[in-house]
Amino acid sequence: MSARLVVLISGNGSNLQAILDACAAGGLPASVVAVISNRPDAFGLVRAQAAGVPAIHFPKRPGESRQDYDSRLAVYVSTFLPDYIVLAGWMRLLTNNFLSNHPNRVINLHPALPGTFPGTHAIQRAYEAWQRGDIDRTGVMVHLVPDEGVDDGPVLAAQEIHFEPGESLEDFEARIHEVEHQILVETLKKVLKGWRQSYTDDLAMLSR
Repeated sequence: MSARLVVLISGNGSNLQAILDACAAGGLPASVVAVISNRPDAFGLVRAQAAGVPAIHFPKRPGESRQDYDSRLAVYVSTFLPDYIVLAGWMRLLTNNFLSNHPNRVINLHPALPGTFPGTHAIQRAYEAWQRGDIDRTGVMVHLVPDEGVDDGPVLAAQEIHFEPGESLEDFEARIHEVEHQILVETLKKVLKGWRQSYTDDLAMLSR
C-alpha cells in the first residue's frame, strides 16, 4: 500500500525533488500525486513535470479573501485523495478553511528550531542573529499543521545546526537545505510507517 502525497510549493522545489527522488528510488513508500503552486513561475512545477507528476498553478482570484482561496484549494486538493499534504516551501499561511478539511494530515518543513524564527526568511534572520552574537546554532524542523499558528504545530522531528566560523549566508543556507532534504524524507518515512500500520490494523478489524 503506497501513500498518496500532494505537495504544495511556492518556489525552487529542492525539497520536493528530495521527495520525488526518494519515491522513485523506493525509499519512501509513497507517490506524489500532485504538485500545486500559488506562483506560476515556481521551478518546482518544472521538477514535477519532469517526474511525470501533475503540476498545477493554483492562483488567487482578484479580490478573493484568504479564507475563500483556502476553501477552494481544500476542495481541489481533495480531488487527488491525498493521505498527506506536504508543505515544502509553501509561502502562504493556511487558514482553518483549508486545515479543517485535512485534519492531522498537513506536514510542514521549517528551517528553524521549535519556537524560534517563525515565518518567512528564517534562515537569514538566524544568520543575522548569529552575527550579532545572539545565538550559536539554529536548525530545521518538521511539524504538523493543526491550526493557523505560525510554524508552531506538534513537532515530528528537529535537528540542530551549528554555525561555522566565517561562513557566508550562502554557504550556511546550502547546509540548511542539505539537512532539510534529509530530515523531511526521513520524517515522512516514519509518518508513513505509522500510517501503514494503522491501515493494516483497520483492515484486520474489518475482517473480523
